[in-house]
Amino acid sequence: MASQSTEILHLYRRLLRSCATYPSKNRWGIYEAIREEFRDNRAMNPDDSKTQKQIQVAYKGLGQLRMYDTVQLSKGNPESPNWEVTLEQNPMPKP
Repeated sequence: MASQSTEILHLYRRLLRSCATYPSKNRWGIYEAIREEFRDNRAMNPDDSKTQKQIQVAYKGLGQLRMYDTVQLSKGNPESPNWEVTLEQNPMPKP
């Protein structure tokens, strides 16, 4: 269970770091929503199927936040104007 908890903590940190560079006026609202969601669910069992679904949604959200990361988009060169974005059909399906 410790490794699962560690994985969730790393996911939480990556979400917050990616959110901090997200180009939106609502960036800090999203940041606070992530913190609140994790805080509200900190007592959940990591092996529960509902928790696993929420973890998968969090990974999809991380992917969406990272789509706008300038270093990742420019393949390590933030001065490069060549960005590449791939869109997924229905990335956040309703449970």
